[in-house]
This record gives sequence, structure tokens and C-alpha cells, in this order.
Amino acid sequence: MKPAIEADGLSRAFGETKALEDLSLSVGEGEMVALLGPDGAGKTTAMRLLAGVLHPDSGTARLGGIDMGQRPEEARAQLGYVSQRFGLYAELTAMENLRFLAEVRGLGGAGWRTRADELLQFVGLESFQDRRAAALSGGMRQKLGLAAALLHRPRVLLLDEPTGGVDPLARQGFWRLLVTLLREGVAILISTPYMDEAARCHRVGFLHHGRLLVEGTPAALRAELEERMVEVEAAEPDRMKGWVGGIDGIEEAQVFGATLRLRVAPGSAQRVAEQVRTAAHQAGMAEATVRVAAPSLEDVFRFLLQQGGRGALP
Repeated sequence: MKPAIEADGLSRAFGETKALEDLSLSVGEGEMVALLGPDGAGKTTAMRLLAGVLHPDSGTARLGGIDMGQRPEEARAQLGYVSQRFGLYAELTAMENLRFLAEVRGLGGAGWRTRADELLQFVGLESFQDRRAAALSGGMRQKLGLAAALLHRPRVLLLDEPTGGVDPLARQGFWRLLVTLLREGVAILISTPYMDEAARCHRVGFLHHGRLLVEGTPAALRAELEERMVEVEAAEPDRMKGWVGGIDGIEEAQVFGATLRLRVAPGSAQRVAEQVRTAAHQAGMAEATVRVAAPSLEDVFRFLLQQGGRGALP
């Protein structure tokens, strides 16, 4: 697979703070890679460095094989960029925004309107072309931002938390658009704090304090914790957490709503599950459901952090 987005040793500091440290990754044509991490992990810095908005202290960024540092205008011609915050003009309509950006990019003549109509239909905003951007919902604004980023038919998309603050239904619609773009061979790098979004990508990179802890396919990342997660559904999971504390082999216990999630030592999941069932029955909670569960990306991330971010996974 030909690489379309490449970062090689990208680093950037702001004063004494290392926002990004030695980031190396690549995204192939028709591939989507997620940068996953909490606020302050370095996701936005990575995106801005790749887009040429920031200059790196060290390392290189290439889009479509073109070095951003040496030939920035040619590299940016390959790029569509959607930032965290809505970057279009609130007082202009959806169509006026696209016309303005088409003129900025030199897409003159009647061709811009054909392309704008095509994109508004693609993102589902054809009925809202005359509505001011300020009056669009959050999901619609993000779709308009995507349409604007696609005006010049880029082969590379950088999406910086594009669905932040967007309702779940609108998020689903946005992701359906991305799948269509992948089929057309567009390379997509997306940053997100949402584990479920990252799980849809071909590969995932975990960022923490500016460092890439590990990178791989969702399946490969979860494989390290296979048969090491036990899930307990109970009326009082907090009480259950206290009762199971003495069971040998439990490495971590976390409560999520009505669920107690346990990470256990390798090879101990079945034994621990049986002992948890016994503990629940003895505590008068016979209705508790205990099962060995599949690991999630959130489980993997928590495990990495408890390992000191040493990249213990393959």
C-alpha cells in the first residue's frame, strides 16, 4: 500500500512542554488511521504539524510523497483539513462558504458550482445550501466543513476530532461519508477521544503526553488482553468491587454504570469468574451475571498507562 501520509520523527515543544515527541507513522491510500488519546495527548499538535500549520522542532512530514517543509504549497494541494473548531464563516450560507473557498483555491468559472452541488448532496446538505452556517446544527456544520475540505479533490484528509460535541446520530452519518471516501482511495488520519470511533479504523495509535505508546490494528491491540477480562453485571457493582478484592489474580477492577469490569492475570479468567460467582451468591446477589468478556480498546489503553506507557503490546 502506497503511503499518502507520513510522519518521521515529528517533535514540537512549547516552552518547556513537549507537546509531541518523535512521532513516526504512515497512512496508506484508502486507509484510515486513528490517533487516540485524552485531551493534551498531542493529537492536535500532530495534525497541525502534518498540515503545515505548525513547524516541527525536528522530523519531517510528507503528504502524497511531498515534503511539507521543503515544498509546502505542493504538499497542501494534496490535503483536506478539518479542524476541531468550525473554521468557516458563520454569517455566510453553506453555498456562500463553498463559493468563497473555491475562489480562494482558484476554482473559478462554472466548475465550482457543479462541484459544490455535488458535495452538498454527498454530505446531505443540499436542502440547506441557503441556510447561514451559524444556523446549522453541530453535525451539519461538521458535514459542511468536510465538504469544504473536499472541494479541490484532495487525496489526503486530516480530521482533528471532527465529531466532538456532535450527537450520536450525526456521528454515524459522518462516518458513513468517511467510508465512501476510503473506497475512493483517500487516505484519512483522524484524531478522536472516542474508543468506538477508533475501533472502526484500520489501525490505531495511542498517544499520551505527546508520545506514541503503541500502534496497530484494533484486533492486534486487543489480542494482548484476550481471555483476561471478566465482566460482572449486578445491581450494586460498587459493593461487588469491594467483595472481590481478595480474589487472587485480579489486577484491576473498574465500575462502569451497572457493570464491574475486571482485568485478571493471564490464564486465570475462568477461575476468577467462578470465584466471583461464588462471592456474589454468598453476598446474596445471585442475580449477578458473570462472564469472561472481550477486551476493548479502553481496556488496552488503561493497561498501557498502568505499565508506565512502555508500549508493552505488540
